Amino acid sequence: MDELFKRLDKIEKLITSQGILMKDVLNFDEGCDYLALSPSHVYKLTSTGGIPHYKPNGKKIYFKRIELDQWLLRNRTTTVDEIESKAASFQLKDGGHKS
Repeated sequence: MDELFKRLDKIEKLITSQGILMKDVLNFDEGCDYLALSPSHVYKLTSTGGIPHYKPNGKKIYFKRIELDQWLLRNRTTTVDEIESKAASFQLKDGGHKS
């Protein structure tokens, strides 16, 4: 019986996450779920202006899903291959000469 409840809980979470992916605007709880962050951490991010959000009536917090995606993808780290490729291109362009 316990296994059945675990499976039902998993199905419920999958359905909820699918619903979130279909929405353009998320409420606070949905935003926390989408970001996989605790509510206290998300409150801190909103109060410090660390994350884009909306407060249409000055109280409830909402997020645009696309802005959350952009926020999640900020500060990209360059791969070693990309760095090596840029270095090789620079050497070819510069002729490998030091000034």
